[in-house]
Amino acid sequence: MNPVLKELTGLLTLERLEDDLFRGASRDIGYDRVFGGQVLGQALAAARFTVEDCYIHSLHAYFLREGDPAAPIVYFVDRARNGRSFMARRVTAIQHGKQIFNMACSFQDEEQGLEHQADMPDVPQPEKLRDLRDYAQEISEDLPWKIKRILTRKTPFEIRPVEITNPVNPRKRPPVNHYWFKAVDSLPDDRELHEILLAYVSDYNFLTTATLPHGVSFLDPRVQMASLDHAMYYHRTVKVDDWLLYSVDSPNMSNNRALVQGQIFSRDGTLLASTTQEGLIRIWDKPES
Repeated sequence: MNPVLKELTGLLTLERLEDDLFRGASRDIGYDRVFGGQVLGQALAAARFTVEDCYIHSLHAYFLREGDPAAPIVYFVDRARNGRSFMARRVTAIQHGKQIFNMACSFQDEEQGLEHQADMPDVPQPEKLRDLRDYAQEISEDLPWKIKRILTRKTPFEIRPVEITNPVNPRKRPPVNHYWFKAVDSLPDDRELHEILLAYVSDYNFLTTATLPHGVSFLDPRVQMASLDHAMYYHRTVKVDDWLLYSVDSPNMSNNRALVQGQIFSRDGTLLASTTQEGLIRIWDKPES
C-alpha cells in the first residue's frame, strides 16, 4: 500500500483502553492543529467498535476546540440505544482534560425499500482533469512557505478539481465547487474502513466554497476560518479507492457563519452520501493573531 495512505489507515486505527474508551494518535498536516476530518474519522472508528451487524447511516458532530497535533486524543463512547433496527451512539473526544469534539451517530441494519436520488452534475471525467498538486506547483513561487508545504505535500487522496481557484489572486464566482477524489492506492474490501475514510476526506476543501462569491482567500492573514459542526448521511455502500465526485455549494453566509452542503457520487452517478457543515468565517480589520 502507498506509504502515505498506509499512515492514514494506521492513524484511524484506535487503541482500545476499556470497553468504551479508545485512544488515537494525532498528525500535523501543516495547519498547527488537528485536521477536522481526522477527529471525524477516529470518532466514527470508536463508535464502530461498539456495534455489530449494523452500518453507519448518519453522524452529527460539533468541533468545540482546536485539537493539538502533538498529543493523542481519547474517545469515550456512550451506548445511547440498542434497538432492533437502529443503534445510537454518542462520542466525546477529550484532549488535555477538555472536550474538543462531540458526535451523535446512528447505525442501521441493511433494508430494502423505495428509492430515489438526485442527479449527478454534468462535469468532465477525472481523466480530463489535473491533480490539485499540479496547480499548486505552478503557483508555488507566489505562496508562503507554510502554505506551499500544505498544498504540495503528498496526500492519501488524489484530488482533481473541475473549477480552479487561485488562492493568491482569488476572483469572485458562484459558491459552487466540484472535484473528483479517490485514495492513491487500492484498499482492502472492508466496508467499515471505506466509511471511516469517507468521513475523513469529507472535510477536504469544504468550507472554502463559501468564500468564492466574496473573492476571499484563506491565505489572507485577516481571515479566520474554523469548522463549527459537520453532518453526514451515508446512503449507499461506498468505495473510496474508486473515483468519487464531490459536488459542493454554499446556500448562505450571514452572522460570520457560512453553510456549505455537499453530495458525493460514484462514477456511474449513484448518490452515495450527503454532507453539511456550518463554519466560522471572519474578516478582521488587522491580521488575525
